[in-house]
Amino acid sequence: MKRDEQLLDGLMTDLRLAGKSERTVEAYAGAVRRLARSCGKPLASIDEDCVRTYLVGLVRERVARGTFSINLCGVRFFFRKTLGREWSIFDLARPKVDKKLPVVLSRDEVWAILDAVTIPVYRACLTTIYSCGLRLLEGATLSIPQVDSARMQLHISGKGGRDRLVPLPAATLQMLRDLWCTHRSPMWLFPAPTRKGLEHSIATNAGPLDRSSLQNAFCRARDKAGIRKKAHVHTLRHSYATHLLEDGVNLRLIQAFLGHTSARTTQVYTHLTREVRATAKNPVDRLMQRPKPTGRS
Repeated sequence: MKRDEQLLDGLMTDLRLAGKSERTVEAYAGAVRRLARSCGKPLASIDEDCVRTYLVGLVRERVARGTFSINLCGVRFFFRKTLGREWSIFDLARPKVDKKLPVVLSRDEVWAILDAVTIPVYRACLTTIYSCGLRLLEGATLSIPQVDSARMQLHISGKGGRDRLVPLPAATLQMLRDLWCTHRSPMWLFPAPTRKGLEHSIATNAGPLDRSSLQNAFCRARDKAGIRKKAHVHTLRHSYATHLLEDGVNLRLIQAFLGHTSARTTQVYTHLTREVRATAKNPVDRLMQRPKPTGRS
């Protein structure tokens, strides 16, 4: 066991030297630990057949594409980079191709859900995630220095350590300013509320919103709004991209806003829209405009 821990420490060191984020370090180390438990052997004595059996087992269990990918990448990095073992299984194994289209909410559905969020800090964070196309963690941990009000944009440190600039709607900026006046955190735009209130949260440096709490707040609001789609916080990001595309924003520009390295990733949204309408005067600002109520006869 001591030898295994030494090898895992070596893996984590190698990952950090390779410039991987701490979340990736933890995920890859967890993947190697799961392999060791599955094989029932010390890490140094695990052979290619054992790795093959483990990966085949994941395929048979029909684990999610992301789960398989994390396990494959973690195990492959460990044996190739940390132990220097080149095995053919790593050239063969691939995560399954996910052909499912993401769930997208209409503008009415987005605002119905946001209006159903009762706690202001959660509502403001979810609104920012939608109007700026952020990932859940990007929104929950948004800090004051990331807001450039002079240029009306957010500086986002995204997935894989890739930075990007995201346009900030004027209405979103005003909402953030109004919220900040209620807590005046020196660091976080969305401080985690405590049972004793935001004032106590700031005094004790409770940190930013918890990702699971934010997800739960979204799901409660979705159910309260009567939305039956299998939507979650990331659905707001899909809806952001789709709504901009429907308003005629260039796909390459949306790719930059989302921080996608490949245009193929962004092209999925072309399958989610009706025929692209004429370009709106300001599609980014329109994200924060509530749809006008329609009269019913």
